[in-house]
Amino acid sequence: MDENLVAFGRLLDIMDELREKCPWDKKQTFETLIQLTIEEVYELADAVLKKDADEIKNELGDLFLHLVFYAKLGSEQKAFSVAQVLNAVCDKLVRRHPHIYGTTKAETEEEVKQNWEKIKLSEKSSSNAPKSVLEGVPLGLPAIVKATRIQEKARGVGFDWDSSAAVWQKVEEELNELKEAVLSADANAIEDEFGDLMFALVNYARFIHVIPENALERTNQKFITRFQYIEKQANLNGKQITDFSLVEMEAYWQEAKTIKQN
Repeated sequence: MDENLVAFGRLLDIMDELREKCPWDKKQTFETLIQLTIEEVYELADAVLKKDADEIKNELGDLFLHLVFYAKLGSEQKAFSVAQVLNAVCDKLVRRHPHIYGTTKAETEEEVKQNWEKIKLSEKSSSNAPKSVLEGVPLGLPAIVKATRIQEKARGVGFDWDSSAAVWQKVEEELNELKEAVLSADANAIEDEFGDLMFALVNYARFIHVIPENALERTNQKFITRFQYIEKQANLNGKQITDFSLVEMEAYWQEAKTIKQN
């Protein structure tokens, strides 16, 4: 038997035993697992950004455990089995890849995405579900990720900018409107225009092939590294960072920028 199937079967067997014998596992529900699952996804994202293969492997294992746990709960409630879950996603993949499993032609990534959204929309229509292209974007997503997904969904049905130059013009337009709002001292207008500017920047990121969430996180990590360098210098000088003047902190900040980070 294939080693992957053996390993998956082992995980299913362990889950069955834990659910029967472990006091903690026996108490879990769909609701209690949600936040833990979200944390596992973020831990996987951290591992991917670090490009740490061993950590990615470990975090994938943790996530597999959660998925199997949800399937076990569904089975206990006679709502669905792990086989039904897997077959459903297999059916979906076949259905939404007609260029592989059918006669539809799709030569580019963009054509694949457009076909995917059209098929998804037709599925919702046939099931009497709401027909909005955007309804598949989870409400709980972080705002930057949500903006990206909204824009991708709209692009999937042809609603998008023609060029990166046009998007950049929109960025500049939104920046000017934010400046005007700041001058007006209208708090609501400032927040609205700031949001519009961020949305336009996320749009531009798509056109220059940048994942905005990843880009911002890289900047976060860069800031942390440089700020902690200032803290280290304060410690080496027998001081607290609050003992440094802004000029001193800026000098160490610039010094930190010259140091190659691992």
